[in-house]
Amino acid sequence: MSRQPVLLIVDDEKPTREGLRLALEGEFDVFLAANLKEAESVLHNEHVDVLLTDLRLGSDNGMEVLDRAMALSKPPLAVMMTAYGSVDTAVEAMRRGAWHFVTKPLNLDEVEMLLKRGLRSRVLEEENRELKQVVAEKRSLKHLIGKSSALAQTIDRIEQVSPTRATVLIEGESGTGKEVVAHTIHQLSGRPASKFVIVHCAALSPQLLESELFGHEKGAFTGAAQRRLGRFEQADGGTIFLDEIGEIDAATQVKLLRVLSERTIERVGSNTPIKVDVRVIAATNKNLRSLVEKGDFREDLFFRLNVIKIDMPPLRDRGEDVILLAAAFLQEFAKENQKAVQNLSDQALRLLRDYRWPGNVRELRTVIEHGVVMCNGREIGVEHLPDFLQNAPRVELPNLLFPAKEVQKGLASTNDLNLNVLAQRVIQQALTKADGNRTEAAELLGISRRTLQRKLKEYGYQ
Repeated sequence: MSRQPVLLIVDDEKPTREGLRLALEGEFDVFLAANLKEAESVLHNEHVDVLLTDLRLGSDNGMEVLDRAMALSKPPLAVMMTAYGSVDTAVEAMRRGAWHFVTKPLNLDEVEMLLKRGLRSRVLEEENRELKQVVAEKRSLKHLIGKSSALAQTIDRIEQVSPTRATVLIEGESGTGKEVVAHTIHQLSGRPASKFVIVHCAALSPQLLESELFGHEKGAFTGAAQRRLGRFEQADGGTIFLDEIGEIDAATQVKLLRVLSERTIERVGSNTPIKVDVRVIAATNKNLRSLVEKGDFREDLFFRLNVIKIDMPPLRDRGEDVILLAAAFLQEFAKENQKAVQNLSDQALRLLRDYRWPGNVRELRTVIEHGVVMCNGREIGVEHLPDFLQNAPRVELPNLLFPAKEVQKGLASTNDLNLNVLAQRVIQQALTKADGNRTEAAELLGISRRTLQRKLKEYGYQ
């Protein structure tokens, strides 16, 4: 800690309080309290790092001080002082949140060493927790592969909304990665260790969906042989992901509206409200606003779900990401299937780049898995890819600044690919081959002269 740690000493005996203050004020910013009321005042007005409280405080009880301290958003390191005959009670205090206890009469040197050790332990725990969070964030975002501007905008929005409690609506075509985004938001939410519960709304009939979401009591309907907790109760303290939210029936929409507005549910067959602390993320491949206009979806529910909206771009709008995704999937499936496959041929890459990908990332993933399985060598050729790709409609994907093969080689050679460096290298090679003629270099790169000029300016060339 850069500042001096704050220590609150709570003891009803003045000599003890003053003695501890004199012994510890060189290492701590010391506050004193003689009873529960004074202790509460300090805990409320100061950021207390360490609490040292006696178990017996005249008419008050040190347990009450401990409970108040543990109820804070950032509880202090708590140490209980007790007489020899009260060790069992001190153990109970540790169960309720105290870090340690010391017995009277006190050895002041030992108390000082104990508090310093406790603080060091607390600092290490916090640093470890922060490090784990950073690692978790990096791992979460790692699943969102690509460098396109469309994906970059989506990632920016994810990072902005994730630490909040806001309800999120994800819209996008099937296969664009809506579930990956939902899971990423959960991982970055500050509650990644809690449950992430998925409900595929389109896969269940209205009656089964209601029971799945909210649970049911024994005998609520035919076949309900025992009480069942719903997904909202299972996700309490965490996140629930409602996939294909546009498919739910009118009756379930009403119940879901109540959950979002009141944060309570009622099991099927019961009128007893149950409080739940759940973050809701919903997804759909339909346009919910259009469904509202048609009368197929409740407007009030739409407004509750649409607090923050994230639009997932289709793969055809993420041209430069196709090869990056293909390379990542190739590595994944080669390892999974113990294959020696390392790359794709130029013809295979061109085929992937020009395909429209109506099934988006999910379809690309399936195609690459097919290629890895069918390839017995080190390079996936056109012959290893599914037949339908040969005669499928083509589209020239946007923003392809550099040859796909170069990207693939770069991915194979490093785990930390710098696309800017790679792009500069390819541009330099094109300019060299064109003897400095920028129009010819742009043609070699397959981009417009204006795009080339913009890139040269971006990389510091005049």
